[in-house]
Amino acid sequence: MLKIEDFDVTPERGFLTPYDMDRVTLPPVFDPIVTMGTRLSDLITAGTVHKILRQLPEVDMQAELPKLSDAQMRKLMVHYSFIIQTYVWGEKTVGDTLPRNLAVPYAALSAAIGQYPLLPYSSYTLDNWGRLDTDGPITLENIYVIQNFIDGQDENWFIMVHVEIEAKAGAALAAMSALIAAAAAKDVEKTAAGLQAVLSAWENINPVFDRMIEKCDPYIYYNRVRPYIHGWKGNPALPEGVLYEGVFNNERQSFRGQTGSQSSIVPTMDALLGIAHDNDPLREYLDELHAYRPPKHRKLIEAVAEASQLRPFIIESGHADLILLYNKIVDHVQKFRTRHLEYAAHYINKQAQSDDGNPVEVGTGGTPFMKYLKKHRDESRASYIGDYAPMFHAPVFKTSANG
Repeated sequence: MLKIEDFDVTPERGFLTPYDMDRVTLPPVFDPIVTMGTRLSDLITAGTVHKILRQLPEVDMQAELPKLSDAQMRKLMVHYSFIIQTYVWGEKTVGDTLPRNLAVPYAALSAAIGQYPLLPYSSYTLDNWGRLDTDGPITLENIYVIQNFIDGQDENWFIMVHVEIEAKAGAALAAMSALIAAAAAKDVEKTAAGLQAVLSAWENINPVFDRMIEKCDPYIYYNRVRPYIHGWKGNPALPEGVLYEGVFNNERQSFRGQTGSQSSIVPTMDALLGIAHDNDPLREYLDELHAYRPPKHRKLIEAVAEASQLRPFIIESGHADLILLYNKIVDHVQKFRTRHLEYAAHYINKQAQSDDGNPVEVGTGGTPFMKYLKKHRDESRASYIGDYAPMFHAPVFKTSANG
């Protein structure tokens, strides 16, 4: 049986870091990096990003890495990744060449962790939160963001909503192992129990996603949050990528930017439920995006896809209760994708484009995101078993918490 803990996943936190990152301290050699992380908003406002960040010391990361714990490396990657993104996107003139004082240590750190050297979803969300009440729940009312760009309510709320969603997904992930085993054993009763556990978790996930609009305004998101999380692949402002001085043979690199599509929740559900996506350019992007997840999370998705015989068993059994439970879960996944599509339209696609680096037709991951999201929503919708009337319709978007 799969043990989710082997993949850095827990029932209480899902794919969120198992560490209390707000309690993780770093050696003094990194004090300038941590301090600068708290000043990014000041640099962006003053327009002195490039000048000040070039003055940071070039830490000998290769010498420091053996001294760092896994938690410390993750905490350091959070700070460095925000600094890197700020250097590239924090001034009107795009920083298309990272100075070696940033490029060399960060390339070494990200390589040691097994991720690309820019801001990944794991550093933006999974490792970037703390609790106000350290013994309290991981909910919007009890979490805060450790590192941000301009320290506004909309930016923090955007991240925090994703944090609670990840935590709520832990119960679904915890139920997978027994569910996969039950389906393999063709045990109807245990399969039904496992499906109900996954369904119950999803009933808690989508209401959190619905709260995004409460404190994250579409206009502010587009103009003051999104500009800093783009990558340098598929972005019109960086057609040749970014040069990392002192690494990669001084050849320009093109990496995809941070996006909620790097979350492992929905891909894991696809793997469990046997939801397939057509082989086409959008599927190629989906496969490419997989490499941007933390290594152990990638392995969990792959292990679930290989082990799960849930869909074939339910179809073969023809058991009405199993089919209904399965379809209800697909409903929730489809609703999640529909909500994501709706947010993408209002928060990005319908905004007035501010500059080439913040395109309304291309996502932060560098793809035509509306087409991508619509296609995978439709493929989820096509995965119902038998004749089934979906419970959910496209949600109605409200432009404000009261509107």
